[in-house]
Amino acid sequence: MSVALSVISPVYKAQNIIDELVKRIKESALKVTHDFEIILVDDCSPDDSWLKIEENCKKDQRVKGIKLSRNFGQHKAITAGLEESKGDYVVVIDCDLQHDPVYIPEMYKKALDGYDIVYTKMTKIAHSFIRNICSKMFSMIFNWLTDNNFSHETIGSYSLLSRKVVNSFSKIKDSQRHYLLVLRWLGFKYAYLDVEHKERYESESSYSFKKLFSHALDGIISQSDKLLRLSISIGFIFSFLSVIMIILLVFSYFLYGFKEGWTSIISVILLSTGLLLISIGILGIYIAKIFEQVKNRPLYLIDKRLNF
Repeated sequence: MSVALSVISPVYKAQNIIDELVKRIKESALKVTHDFEIILVDDCSPDDSWLKIEENCKKDQRVKGIKLSRNFGQHKAITAGLEESKGDYVVVIDCDLQHDPVYIPEMYKKALDGYDIVYTKMTKIAHSFIRNICSKMFSMIFNWLTDNNFSHETIGSYSLLSRKVVNSFSKIKDSQRHYLLVLRWLGFKYAYLDVEHKERYESESSYSFKKLFSHALDGIISQSDKLLRLSISIGFIFSFLSVIMIILLVFSYFLYGFKEGWTSIISVILLSTGLLLISIGILGIYIAKIFEQVKNRPLYLIDKRLNF
């Protein structure tokens, strides 16, 4: 049985946030409809997040809980929530309350104007200076590698989707996925809503620099083969330069004489070896991603469900 509105939040290390999160989502959802559901997806959080989800599910049948069998990552947790949702419109929101649920009625109203996707664009980002710089660099590099201008550090995962988009999203079975990039690939008519990015309600982000880098790399590899083409181009450029260098050395030998030099030889060998290793490494990454995809494993496994 469908409902008018679903609100999905992937949960990780949020045991002290969940009560406030549910309270605020309810307040905003009730301004849209009484026919709603809140789906909290516990991505095998190491704290007591699942216990808090259970408590809220007991208090209100509209609150539903999903516990994944292990930590699959935020974007697969979002996928689990989308595939279990029943709403005609579905909101995706982070659990840390940096995404304020107060904007849900505005997002819903904009969707009723004929948009299948409503993205949020943050007017102010409450991240550290270093993280903001890294986000900006990723957006620039990603847009260059994929030849588009969609990725931007101000566009967050806080969004609203029509049922048509959710059903289409569920057909995508890429093992390496980025929620926003999959939405971009799907197309459909979209709009933006300006929102304020709040400070975290509590604790710190679970995304370390290593996790952010890995996530960025997965996003680039899954959406573009330009790195492979770049490695080929670099190879041709250096091959051309080496031919020019050989011609110059031959002329130099006959005109001026040529004195052997270990420095130049070693430099060329190290440079060539480095370029070869980079090219092989890029190829290896793509092959590894292909290997993961052809295993055809499920994107996630659900351990427990509540109120479904």
